[in-house]
Amino acid sequence: MIRLKTKDLILISLFSALITVGAFIKIPTPLCPITLQILFTTLAGVVAGGKNGAISVIVYILTGLAGFPVFAGGGGIRYVFQPTFGFLIGMIIGTYITGKICHSGNTGFKRLLIGCLVGLVPTFAIGTAYNCLITSVYLKEQSAAIVIFYCLLPLPWDIILCVFSAYIGKKTIKHIKAV
Repeated sequence: MIRLKTKDLILISLFSALITVGAFIKIPTPLCPITLQILFTTLAGVVAGGKNGAISVIVYILTGLAGFPVFAGGGGIRYVFQPTFGFLIGMIIGTYITGKICHSGNTGFKRLLIGCLVGLVPTFAIGTAYNCLITSVYLKEQSAAIVIFYCLLPLPWDIILCVFSAYIGKKTIKHIKAV
């Protein structure tokens, strides 16, 4: 059984809400919209830690699968067949890894940035693989090469968001620890 303090529950709820907001701030692209979800999932790992950050992403996903339209393309259990659903799965692991790296020593900007960047790897790996599986194999709409190209298109933007996450996290983390 997971024991969570009030502070943990507040952070989990806050980041689940922020991830939802981030889903609706988007730049449409053909296969993978560019959103602010990476900003808030990496920030969840930086500020709340690996376990609580990952729980906030899980809460967000379960809310969407329960039918609430919190995802960039709606909600409901059928969303698992959306090509971009793999990115949501990857965000759980990415957020966990980000938090573990960020909280494994000093919380300097360099460590936080490395944690955020390393957390992008599983997010993009799982998201791109899932998108290829759904789009190229299941729907047979695009070739895998085109899917991979469009899935990696937001990567430079997400690297910039990692810099913001590390910066905001550096400014925030000491205040969160003090509570």
